Amino acid sequence: MSAVEIRQLKKSFGLKPILRSVDLTLHQGQRMALLGANGAGKTTILRILAGLIKPSAGTISVLGLDIIHDIQQIRRCVGFVGHQSYLYEELTVLENLLFFARMYTVPHAHERVHELVQRVGLERRVHERVGALSRGQVQRVAWARALLHAPHLLLLDEPDTGLDREGSELIDALLAEHIAVGGSVLFTTHLIERVLQHSERIVMLGSGRVVYNEETAGLDYDTLQRTYREVAS
Repeated sequence: MSAVEIRQLKKSFGLKPILRSVDLTLHQGQRMALLGANGAGKTTILRILAGLIKPSAGTISVLGLDIIHDIQQIRRCVGFVGHQSYLYEELTVLENLLFFARMYTVPHAHERVHELVQRVGLERRVHERVGALSRGQVQRVAWARALLHAPHLLLLDEPDTGLDREGSELIDALLAEHIAVGGSVLFTTHLIERVLQHSERIVMLGSGRVVYNEETAGLDYDTLQRTYREVAS
């Protein structure tokens, strides 16, 4: 069973088509980078898979579950880190994470929350309002939120936004831990070096279609950058 199967996916906003018949397969345990220029449809695909918006046409399964009929089950299998934190600024770090833990019916919620707060290095900020944190600290809380329910699939939309070197190293460690237990990852980034470091397969979008789909092994920085300019930019 694949982690994600997308067939003939289309998405329009009003009269504007964003995705035009996209086919994509992410295998379980695989790390896939999704590349493309702004407006190519990368974030739209992630938001559809996370259950935040609905597709206009096509079929999608996540871990064997249908994106339309089984969306509540899918949400329990997916962790999403995007441009928005999806946190409540007026609540503290602890209150936010406990809220999401209850929403996902996470067992031993307090223990799990404190474990993740410590893991992302925010134990001294746990009683501060999210609205008072720096951009990088908010991103760390967003990672804790995404990992609360031990998701099988991580959907990451430029997940290192606002993070310093230490924060980027933390993400590397969290991704390694996720993969070590059989998790799958679909991510976007503008950093070619992170694509080469963290993916096993690269998919590029152009004008809402897949224009490149190859294994990462054997690619170097210059080749990937040249290919991206030729087919996706």
